[in-house]
Amino acid sequence: MQFAPLLSLFGNLEQLDTIRLNFNQESVNLMNIAIAFIMFGVALSIKPKHFRSVALRPRPVVLGVISQYLLLPALTYLLVIIIRPSNSVALGMILVSACPGGNVSNLISSISKSNITVSVSLTGITTILSLFMTPFNFAFWGGLYAKHSPLLVPITIDPFEMFRTVFLILGIPVILGMFVGMKFPRFAKKVDTTVQAASIIFFVGFIVAALAGNFSIFLRYIHLIFFIVLLHNGMAFLSGYFLPKAFNVEEINCRTISIETGIQNSGLGLALIFNPRIFPPELNLGGMAFIAAWWGIWHITAGLMLAFYWRRHLARPVTL
Repeated sequence: MQFAPLLSLFGNLEQLDTIRLNFNQESVNLMNIAIAFIMFGVALSIKPKHFRSVALRPRPVVLGVISQYLLLPALTYLLVIIIRPSNSVALGMILVSACPGGNVSNLISSISKSNITVSVSLTGITTILSLFMTPFNFAFWGGLYAKHSPLLVPITIDPFEMFRTVFLILGIPVILGMFVGMKFPRFAKKVDTTVQAASIIFFVGFIVAALAGNFSIFLRYIHLIFFIVLLHNGMAFLSGYFLPKAFNVEEINCRTISIETGIQNSGLGLALIFNPRIFPPELNLGGMAFIAAWWGIWHITAGLMLAFYWRRHLARPVTL
């Protein structure tokens, strides 16, 4: 028995396949600079003893990895089975769920007063694991959903390029931030709030600029996928919160894992989608690209709202 797509009332999702979004390497470089600045500010308050505590109590990190690479892709598969979007939109959702946590999650965790050390550790670990987990999850769950779709191409991620990217936008800023914080503690404490505020303004400004470059496209088609991304992203935040909660993990770490699961590196997803060596240009990739692009905007908006809510309702910190 054939069922109509559940979200067909929003229009024909296949019309998204002809869309061409305006993203270029300069935009990606600017985003990386913004993230590096954010990471420097976040690391000002991180001390080596925080990472020692993570090594001694690894359960939150292990559950965070499980939430990121096992639970979220599986739930995404169930979601696309239920709502039955077009193949390109469905595979875009699966690709986003297969990506590692986004680096901006560290800023969101910092704002929400969650466990920033667990957040940074999870971002680094899931990013490194993405070398094989992202291709595996996309191939496995995408194959279950649309085995014969031409969009289901093998994904390869250059290990050197991935390491270089992680080291430049995560490693170096964190090392510098920790160094400044330990060598000049009074200066770090004095500028910490200012740097965080500047980070938010800088990153939000980048998002607004990226949206402005594709404003007419988003305005015309956003109604088709707005509620899909809202539902998908909400599911990511909720699953990331309740998985560790079920294992009696501390509230502050439940919040951290929720943020890490809900903030996906959709920028990596876009980079893969626009890589002609992975997805040939002749394929209709508009649905995939639109999902990844709107995820990149929405998850930060939702993450900031959640962060400011949790900031007003602080969790008890973990004793080191």
